[in-house]
Amino acid sequence: MSSDLEVSALAINVTIPEALRWTASRRGEDFTLTTLNVRLLPDGHLAVKAYGRPVAGGRGAYVSFPVPDEPELAALVSEAAGRAGAMWAAHRGLG
Repeated sequence: MSSDLEVSALAINVTIPEALRWTASRRGEDFTLTTLNVRLLPDGHLAVKAYGRPVAGGRGAYVSFPVPDEPELAALVSEAAGRAGAMWAAHRGLG
């Protein structure tokens, strides 16, 4: 495989444990945030956004939310990134 192979994106989805979930509003609708989308940026840093479901039910819009700067959420993101890295490293090729 060539060393100039470009990987444009690495992303994982992480379920937010019940105890760490929060509610946020967007476009006049309240959402319970249940999932984090974590991306590995080209410089090695992580970027994260939260997604969820409308509190009132239904599908609602696919809207991203910023993740609060809380130690428990930062630890969740870090642990998930490490776990994903180990899973990628142990891949067994195409099924």
